[in-house]
Amino acid sequence: MGDIHGFKKFERSTPSVESPNERIKHFKEFYNESTEDFKTNQAARCMDCGVPFCHSGCPLGNLIPDFNEAVHKGDWKLAYELLIETNNFPEFTGRICPAPCEASCVLSINKDAVSIEFIEKSIIETAFKNEWVKPDVPLNRTGKVIAIVGSGPAGLAAADQLNSVGHSVTVFEKSAKAGGLLRYGIPDFKLEKSIIDRRIKLMEEAGIVFSLNTEIPIDINQEELLEKFDAILLCGGSSVPRNLNIKGRELKGIHYAMDFLTQNNERVSGIEPKEKEEIKVFAENVVVIGGGDTGSDCIGTSNRLGASSITQIEIMPMPSEGRTDESPWPLWPQILRTSSSHEEGCERSWSILTEEFVSEDGLNLSGIKIVEITWEADDTGNFSFKKIPHSEKIIPCTKVFLAMGFLYPKFESMLEGFGIALDEKKNVHTQAYKTNQEKIFSAGDMRRGQSLVVWAIKEGRDAAIEIDKYLMQEEAKLVQKTRNAFQL
Repeated sequence: MGDIHGFKKFERSTPSVESPNERIKHFKEFYNESTEDFKTNQAARCMDCGVPFCHSGCPLGNLIPDFNEAVHKGDWKLAYELLIETNNFPEFTGRICPAPCEASCVLSINKDAVSIEFIEKSIIETAFKNEWVKPDVPLNRTGKVIAIVGSGPAGLAAADQLNSVGHSVTVFEKSAKAGGLLRYGIPDFKLEKSIIDRRIKLMEEAGIVFSLNTEIPIDINQEELLEKFDAILLCGGSSVPRNLNIKGRELKGIHYAMDFLTQNNERVSGIEPKEKEEIKVFAENVVVIGGGDTGSDCIGTSNRLGASSITQIEIMPMPSEGRTDESPWPLWPQILRTSSSHEEGCERSWSILTEEFVSEDGLNLSGIKIVEITWEADDTGNFSFKKIPHSEKIIPCTKVFLAMGFLYPKFESMLEGFGIALDEKKNVHTQAYKTNQEKIFSAGDMRRGQSLVVWAIKEGRDAAIEIDKYLMQEEAKLVQKTRNAFQL
């Protein structure tokens, strides 16, 4: 490494941010720009650890020590070239990835991990600033045409990979703009949509076609796709949200989290929302059910829209502040995480069971009835909960957002029309990303189940290799391209 004592000289640090009181006045990203020395010093903290466990922590296998060394030496172009060998969209992961690589950092055994995500974002933004990021136009076309259904991170990654080796790719997207979850599920204060537009423009210039406002089979049917394309990749995501079917569920004021986030993202972007009835939270008392990232996004969005109060409840117990024996290094630790949205203001409670949605007029939500619970393990290690006697109470609220995750992809219509087989979890069943139907593949959350953006990118990349092998047989190019990336 450039400075094997860097981790002794410099403490972990990340960019300064706009204060919570100021940043809730807008939906823009709120991280301040850092100096060159700040970035290179953070990269210098990467140890000469011998076995870089960050590689295994990162689903993409990013060449992290290599690009850290390049940054430390000031060779930003080399750092960029190393980064894009394994990651098509570091501008996305550098903003919204929970950074499992940092959890596996050797330095994190007894010190703070290297700030890998920040360095990754710094590399790609430096590359854009210096105009090193160019459309990846293939020298020759193979004559093979591929349809990709869904323009989320899996679909985009697959499109980028397949186009790079000369296949002609059309991406079908049912919404008005490409990006899927990146555009409609992630708030702008975490990922401004101009970042997505910048990448889509490059992909279009490289020859990828985006067919927007096109839903399968409403705007184009399955038979036409099968007739026109040599291969089809389904990347529709895991779209069926987990519901809470308890008394009062029909009351007005209870919404799925993604409906709320999507509508607000559309309005911020100047897109006419599909749902005409606006989900308003101004001067209202909001409860978010679910303690994950989506729930956190609801909190940040509600704060910016002027909610009077925000309470987040989670049925699982409060995580520990540090690693436990159940999640030793280098595994991903189940620890207490406080997001920027939490810092902006909300009440958080754990081990809370929601028993009933309450109404004063029989039509509109006025509160939720909850009870505290305890979790206990039986002799086999399985956990169950018990209600704590006399702990029931009602939390007054006029809006509830269900942020309890997603179950599986929607089967009716597209998957049903293709005759796609499902697995035991109702996700698309595949072998080497190929479904039970000839020339139809699947990747991302639709195949894997609800997961991270970085996993979706890996799924898209891996599915592209299988499609390339299927179409080209011994002439497949993506396999060799992937090997070359790891031989740098």
